[in-house]
Amino acid sequence: MGLKVKIFVGLLAVYLLAVLVMYFLQRTFLYFPDVDNYLTEEKIQGAPDIVYIDSKENIQLYSWFHFKNPAAKTVLFLHGNAGTLNSRIYKLNYFRDLGLNYLAISWRGFSGNKGEPTEKGLYEDAYSALTWLNQRGVDSNKIVIYGESLGTGIALEVSQYQDYAGLILESPYTSIVDMGRISFPFLPIKFILKDRFDSMKKTKNIEIPTLVMHGKKDSLVPFYMGQKVYDSLVTEKYSYFVDDDDHMMRFDSSMKNALGGFFNKLD
Repeated sequence: MGLKVKIFVGLLAVYLLAVLVMYFLQRTFLYFPDVDNYLTEEKIQGAPDIVYIDSKENIQLYSWFHFKNPAAKTVLFLHGNAGTLNSRIYKLNYFRDLGLNYLAISWRGFSGNKGEPTEKGLYEDAYSALTWLNQRGVDSNKIVIYGESLGTGIALEVSQYQDYAGLILESPYTSIVDMGRISFPFLPIKFILKDRFDSMKKTKNIEIPTLVMHGKKDSLVPFYMGQKVYDSLVTEKYSYFVDDDDHMMRFDSSMKNALGGFFNKLD
């Protein structure tokens, strides 16, 4: 065996090993339940109820429920990949300040919940939260679904062909396959990825008013993905695109105005 052949065989073996490692450990590269980068000093207002929502596989989801006005909309908040509910207090307080109700759930495998996150499992968690709200008298047409980052793919999944009051997508991606190709361009992501979260297959199935928000300097999910999601929507849609904003968008007066204006447009 010649030297060039030996080098080729060695490189091929290393490559195949990398593919196998990625295949079996891919979810450790995708989900980050133990990372909490977004903590603030803001305190939760209004003392929401701590509730545990039954999901499939005998999993209970630690959640916060603020419900003071049955006539108002209720926001189902589906948080992103890293952090806990404590990381999103500033958003939940804003919902309360607007007079909205909210249910903020944490995913399986996050916030001390049992189970391991998977695409199917996270869909089940969101569907379980919607069922929980309906069982407590919250009509679907009074629910606004708010997906943040990873949560946008889940929000799109559960909003298809539904009559919810509205949908909010903050920093959405086109698919996890597309995201994987950016992070691991040398691997056959399309063929080995288990959890795909293909948002682009669902956008045309959305029939409710939708607000898409994205920072043009997003260093994690490229802005062009948010633009593609927005462009592919065929429903009533609004955008809040910020030239100098990153992935976790600044929750400043401009963003609050965009959110408040959207809520005001909903029936």
